[in-house]
Amino acid sequence: MTVQIGGDGSAEVGVSIIKPVVEKYWDIEYRPDHTRSEQDWVEALREKLEEAVRIRLISEVPLGAFLSGGIDSSAVVALMSKVQSAPVKTFSIGFKEEDYSELKYARQVAELYGTEHHEYVVEPDAMEVLPKLAWQYDEPFADSSAIPTYYVSKLARENVTVILSGDGGDETFAGYRRYRWAKDMGRHDWLPNWFKKSAFGLPSTLMPEGMKGKGTLQHLSRDPFERYAGLNTFGERSYLSGLLSPDLLSGLQGQSSRDLPDYGAMRGYYEQCLQHDYLTRIQHVDTKTYLAEDILTKVDRASMLCSLETRAPLLDHEVVELAARIPSTMKLKNSETKYILKKAMEGYLPDEILYRRKMGFGVPLVHWFKKDLTSYARDILLSQEARQRGIFNPSSVDALLLDHQKKGRDLSARIWALLFFEHWCQNWLK
Repeated sequence: MTVQIGGDGSAEVGVSIIKPVVEKYWDIEYRPDHTRSEQDWVEALREKLEEAVRIRLISEVPLGAFLSGGIDSSAVVALMSKVQSAPVKTFSIGFKEEDYSELKYARQVAELYGTEHHEYVVEPDAMEVLPKLAWQYDEPFADSSAIPTYYVSKLARENVTVILSGDGGDETFAGYRRYRWAKDMGRHDWLPNWFKKSAFGLPSTLMPEGMKGKGTLQHLSRDPFERYAGLNTFGERSYLSGLLSPDLLSGLQGQSSRDLPDYGAMRGYYEQCLQHDYLTRIQHVDTKTYLAEDILTKVDRASMLCSLETRAPLLDHEVVELAARIPSTMKLKNSETKYILKKAMEGYLPDEILYRRKMGFGVPLVHWFKKDLTSYARDILLSQEARQRGIFNPSSVDALLLDHQKKGRDLSARIWALLFFEHWCQNWLK
């Protein structure tokens, strides 16, 4: 609003409209510095990580840490123990299925630092929270680790109000095994595309679904971007074209089954970094998509459901900026993922924690859907209500459940995605 005073003392009031401008105020700039030694980077990283943890301990309410037993959360707990005098309150989730439970590693770190440790074992009846999560998340969410994230948040909230997590370490320091797989498969990229499609792609089309080696041949036949996109999803063209109903396929805007899946958003971020090496490009894709739309969404909504505030020191902007200057060869080195972070944490954590095989924050759905939850999945996915929506082919859904239950294939991720989607439909598509 403007006011103009005239010579005779009269006032004129005018209104000027200010249009808001939306623009990006910060982004990651990858500027690898090859002049610094490994030890220089180790010392710089330790300093930044300690500071990132310290400033996130400023709180007027009780504070603790998630502790999975992996390197990221263990590093956060170690640094918290260094910079605060009181024992850290730590919270862990496990499963009866030993292949999925990291409780023994979490206990090891808890004992090393004398934390006030709390644990909870998640069992198949934990799936009863699925309708509640489908409402809270507001969107179809295909990451089953939403379940343990909710339960560990619930456990933590019984004791603290603010929690520190290890989120962001995998994307920032190249921790996922798929980075190694993608680079290893890239050894064949010197071959012409027509040859790769003939030598790898054609044989894969002749192999039945589920046959060992089919997926590897499919990935080898693709260009570097599509290979990584395929490793990062489970929406293969043949699967989607069979799963989706003909009516839905025909209704997709200008798409046919051969256009599925659509990796357009991922490709855009990949092409933003074409001047950088392959590892940096796929890390950038994950940071912009998987981290933002899966990992952080999952933790934010599950923790908020429990009225718990989460803080992620590994995503401190100065930590991320420093990591963007560290050459990718120090992140994935000789097939060792998160190499530079592990080196920085030597002396804080034992080798058994730093250099053990990565497990991830998974759920033993492969077992649950073969035993306890078989009828549950069938009742939900093949209900009359689900059939009437006309989104999926019931025969394909039925075949999916049977293949998982009786043929030894692990299709639990696909089953979970369909279950969550159906519960979401029940909430929002009535």
